[in-house]
Amino acid sequence: MTGAKRKKKIVLWSKMHMPHCEDFKQWCRRRLPILEWATHYNLKENLLPDTVSGIMLAVQQVTQGLAFAVLSSVHPVFGLYGSLFPAIVYAIFGMGRHVATGTFALTSLISANAVERLVPLNSQNLITQSNTSVLGLSDFEMQRIGVAAAVSFLGGVIQVAMFVLQLGSATFLLLTEPVISAMTTGAATHVVTSQVKYLLGMKMPYISGPLGFFYIYAYVFENIKSVRLEALLLSLLSIVVLVLVKELNEQFKRKIKIVLPIDLVLIIAASFTCYCTNMENTYGLEVVGHIPKGIPPPTAPPMNILSAVITEAFGVALVGYVASLTLAQGSAKKFKYSVDDNQELLAHGLSNVIPSFFFCIPSAAAMGRTAVLYSTGAKTQVACLISCIFILIVIYAIGPLLYWLPMCVLASIIVVGLKGMLIQFRDLKKYWNVDKIDWGIWVSTYIFTICFAANVGLLFGVVCTIAIVIGRFPRAKTLSIKNMKEMEFKVKTEMDDETLQQVKIISINNPLVFLNVKKFHTDLMNIIQKENASNQPLDEISKCEQNTLLNSLSNGICNEEATQPCLNQKCSLILDCSGLTFSDYSGVSMLVEVYMDCKNKSVDVSLVHCTASLIKAMKYWGNLDSEKPIFFESVSAAISNIHLNKNLSKLSDHSEI
Repeated sequence: MTGAKRKKKIVLWSKMHMPHCEDFKQWCRRRLPILEWATHYNLKENLLPDTVSGIMLAVQQVTQGLAFAVLSSVHPVFGLYGSLFPAIVYAIFGMGRHVATGTFALTSLISANAVERLVPLNSQNLITQSNTSVLGLSDFEMQRIGVAAAVSFLGGVIQVAMFVLQLGSATFLLLTEPVISAMTTGAATHVVTSQVKYLLGMKMPYISGPLGFFYIYAYVFENIKSVRLEALLLSLLSIVVLVLVKELNEQFKRKIKIVLPIDLVLIIAASFTCYCTNMENTYGLEVVGHIPKGIPPPTAPPMNILSAVITEAFGVALVGYVASLTLAQGSAKKFKYSVDDNQELLAHGLSNVIPSFFFCIPSAAAMGRTAVLYSTGAKTQVACLISCIFILIVIYAIGPLLYWLPMCVLASIIVVGLKGMLIQFRDLKKYWNVDKIDWGIWVSTYIFTICFAANVGLLFGVVCTIAIVIGRFPRAKTLSIKNMKEMEFKVKTEMDDETLQQVKIISINNPLVFLNVKKFHTDLMNIIQKENASNQPLDEISKCEQNTLLNSLSNGICNEEATQPCLNQKCSLILDCSGLTFSDYSGVSMLVEVYMDCKNKSVDVSLVHCTASLIKAMKYWGNLDSEKPIFFESVSAAISNIHLNKNLSKLSDHSEI
């Protein structure tokens, strides 16, 4: 008998703790989005546009890979690897259908700081110059990519840790649109500045650190005589051609299905011209140089330098995630699908960790590549996987032919590719007209970014935003009556005294926390007080209420008249909680207190669009289970309940909602 009981307990225990197969499948689909969309992939409708998009994307991936590798202060071939492996990993774990992960200007610029600090150019002569067995590159080049790979690895680990802690939504919540716009614009300005030496054909030492932006231009003006006219003319010609053709592509993209890949055409034309005219020796133009074939075997990044690159790793993790998630959410909104913020952290974290074993520089999504997928009609991540096939062809066959590509042309491609970020200066007008505080945040964040670095500017913007929110939150308008004609109605009932029944619908616009609960209570009590103070006509009451809501109340102190009971009217109050994104203990207790106060004043209160957690918290705190229904799914449901309770047979004839 005892043995039978023991076996029964073991069976019950195993059933309780054994994960169900269905749960495991759901977990896999949630963490491996490719299992979700790949099983429903429509070959007839999606394969052709994805193939076209993949080819066009491969062109951009190759050109940006070469350019951003140079920006990272590593050999250009590592940019090709950085365009291949992150795209494959993100296609498996990412949710953005129009997000192409690969090399990114901002993360490349951040990692370059670590590369130049730990393996400076002047140490090249101190390092043994024998070629290693890996790709036939020098020890100096391998040490440099080792640092960049370490930054990528540690940055990815930080992103995965943020995923484990579920910080995706919280991180993005702190990063407002002005901060992101200013940071990316400032970082793009840094990137353009870093390419000045290639555009002008100058030999210039690496300059970084605080105010390095200004030191670079000071050096240029001090050595203006060393500018190579040939490089300057070729740079100007390349920029003009790129801008002109891309503008034409944008103008006629609706009439032509395939845009002209001007980046590829320019690279081929410039390389062929440089080869035929021997510009490297004749005019002293700097070229890309030897690009080895093939992919090296995986090797772990140097773990002994992780502590030395932790600052750059945090910059890569935050800047890369913010830029990538902005694009993912934008594409999801445009094409009407959902993106999980935390899953994107996992996807981008693994897109940095795994490729770091294949000599890849830090990766992220880029605006230019997303624009290519938009314009060419990409449907899924298959486009990115198809682009990887063409990148492999370049790595194994075409790469060595890029030896003669002038660096000034590559720099021109980088500068023109940053156009989308640089034109964000136009946002200043919008911020000035909408909110001058946001305008000030944009300007100050941009100044900090160009004076120091992208991660410093980002941190300053976040701190500045939090400080301003703390300062503004207690004075924020917590309640509003949107439109009197739409949100308010009066109904006369056929009763003994022809009682006037008034329903007031109020929206809660902000989170309800300890910072603003007093202001919330004051605003609400003032509305009730204005309703009951006099028998003014409807228009006059509306004007009075609007003024009450627009004017801030001092110290959140409730007017004594607000405590007067409702004498001449029967009132009903509906609180629309759709804007109540979160609430703490003080917020929940205040809602319960308001309900009880209104009940004592013979005011019926209904709450609509409440989250499940808010309903549960209010019922637990105020013991509302025994009360009549006060929570409703919509405003119309609450009004119907009022109609039934008050027996207002003519509600639909006299109300405007």
